[in-house]
Parts: sequence; C-alpha cells; structure tokens
Amino acid sequence: MSQLSGDERARYVRSVFSRIASRYDLMNRLMTGGQDIRWRNEAIAMLNLMPGECLLDLGAGTGDLAREGLRRQPSLRVVAADFTVEMMRAGRQGIALDWSAADTLQLPFPNATFDAIVSGFLMRNVGNLSVALQEQFRVLKPSGRIVILETTRPRRNLISPFIRFYMHTVIPLLGTLVSGSRDAYTYLPDSTEGFLHADDLVKRMEESGFKNVRYRYKMFNTLAIHYGERDV
Repeated sequence: MSQLSGDERARYVRSVFSRIASRYDLMNRLMTGGQDIRWRNEAIAMLNLMPGECLLDLGAGTGDLAREGLRRQPSLRVVAADFTVEMMRAGRQGIALDWSAADTLQLPFPNATFDAIVSGFLMRNVGNLSVALQEQFRVLKPSGRIVILETTRPRRNLISPFIRFYMHTVIPLLGTLVSGSRDAYTYLPDSTEGFLHADDLVKRMEESGFKNVRYRYKMFNTLAIHYGERDV
C-alpha cells in the first residue's frame, strides 16, 4: 500500500472504505471504546459555529461530524462530502444531510464557499496532502476555520510496544471478526504509521496558507485535533 500513489492509491482507498462501510461506525466505537464520539464533538466545538454559517464535512463517511454540527446549530447549512458511494449510502439515516460526491484533491465548490471545514480521519488517506490542504483553503471564506481530526504517527515512548501490539494485532483481528475484512484493518494502522507527526502537519497547514494553527493530542498521542484559520 505504501508504494501506491495517484489514481491507484485513490482506487485502493475507495475499495477499502466501500467494503467496511456498513460496519464502519461500529468498528470505530469498538476500536476507541466509544471515545471517537467525544473526539468528533470536540472537533465541532473547536469551530465555534455560528447560526446560519455554511459547514463542509469533508470525507464525511457516514456524516457523524455533519450531524453534530447541526445538533449544535440547527440553522447551519451543511454539506457532507465523500468520494465513496457506499459510505454515503450507509450515512443516509437519521438527520437528513446534503450529500456531495467529491474528490478531496479537486473539490467541486467555488472559491470562498464555506465558513468552516471539518474532517475526521481523512487526511492520511489522500494521495497528495498539500493539494488537499490547498483545496480546502481555496473553498474556505476569509476568516473561516478548519479543524482536522486525524491519527498521528506515534512517537516512541514507554508504551510504544503496547500501542504497536494494539494497532497491528488487536485492530486487524477485531476488524476481521466484525467486518470480515482483515486487510482493511491492516491498512488503517499502517496508514497511521505512514502519516505525519502532529508538528509536521502544522507545518504543512501553514505552508498552505492557514494561520493560528494549533493542535491537541488525544489517546496517548496517537491522535490529534488540529485547528487553523484563513486570514481576512
């Protein structure tokens, strides 16, 4: 998987999430002990959404972040965008959302469309991180905010062996039992270890034009919530 790039990588990622779509939310709850709900709520809270604003949930999956935004601000205009049809189908329940099939590297929205953009567990899967960040900067309004909830490459410490055992043994086993797709839940830990450290993502966000970038670590520093802004 680490050798794949461009269209080949995109096809592989789409196939992974297509196969696990129906069990995606359940696996997230099991893998995190339900903490993923708290992290998503915290990510939305960091955006400080105002009534009537327009929010893009990018790589929305089943739409959990979009729904939390609407729960906090019912007058929001929300677009839930994903490039995996099966994930969007799995999300068509509960609160109705405005869904959009979208490629993160070429967003189908005009410049300065959204007041806020949020993504959850998306950025390590994109084929070109810099382009993905530049596209989000492009469609964000001046003074707009971005929040990225994402796993981050763990730094070595005393609990590193336990984290590695959980990621490379427990998660694939659990994924096999629950979703029937071991390779999908082998890819997910591998993609985490192949992604950036949290500090490096800050640099990439700043290089794409975002200001006031900062982050919070979660779950033994294996996950971070990044925040940034576009200048006026």
